[in-house]
Amino acid sequence: MTIAIVTDSTSDLSPEVAARHGITVVPLYVLFDGKMHRDGLDINSAELIQGIRGGKKLPSTSQPSPAEFAATYREALQHAEKVLSIHISGQLSGTVGSARLAAQEFGERVTVVDSRTVSLGLGMQAVRAAQLAGAGQNVRDIVAALGQLAQQSDFRFTVGTLDFLKANGRIGGATALLGGLLNIKPILVVKNGRVEAGGRARGSKKAVQDIVDHTRKYAEQHGGARVAFLSTVEGEGLLEDIRSGLQGVNFKDFGSFQIGAVVATHAGPGAAGVALQPQSV
Repeated sequence: MTIAIVTDSTSDLSPEVAARHGITVVPLYVLFDGKMHRDGLDINSAELIQGIRGGKKLPSTSQPSPAEFAATYREALQHAEKVLSIHISGQLSGTVGSARLAAQEFGERVTVVDSRTVSLGLGMQAVRAAQLAGAGQNVRDIVAALGQLAQQSDFRFTVGTLDFLKANGRIGGATALLGGLLNIKPILVVKNGRVEAGGRARGSKKAVQDIVDHTRKYAEQHGGARVAFLSTVEGEGLLEDIRSGLQGVNFKDFGSFQIGAVVATHAGPGAAGVALQPQSV
């Protein structure tokens, strides 16, 4: 059985990785400087942050329409028997809702999954689904494996400022205040499909060490980890420090990725972190 894998642009997969695994990426939208941009096609995070630094207003984001998903499914089903469509947490975006509305047209031929995560947490699920489909597994088994991954995966990152998350309503004002005090760097996690506070560190070096220590412990607990490294503009140096701190850790390097414009709208500049999966699933 041929299964086509679809995801959305908040997966932050590079075009090369998506193409290598045969994954179709449906873009979300960024309303910025009076124009609607397709995430990853018309705008990237570096351009967005440069514009904000230049005095332009913070952007807003929106999900693809059910019609756009339906068109994607229709095209995919021309060369595949079934479609597995995996998306950003429904707690963070209405994208999975749009996908489910579109899927109703196709009955059992299209299955939609809420990844309960975002960015490379989602991207890694999409790649794993493509690998399992390529190995001949059916949709039911792949969905079960993705459910395991959602339960056992981890996502930990730090940001340069909480202003972006606060402005977009993704984190509370009290936590945003803490982020600006005494060079405190917030540690954030994706838990139960939401972005939540995971701790705080005094300065960037301590924030990096927190992420390194957490990743090391995760790999030990799971007998090895798949690790995706991700950052926005001004977070690349932190990312290299995280990577170098993991020497000797049993992990499979999924690669380094620039966070896309939609996720960067909330994360802002200076963000860096890791998405983690157990190697055993």
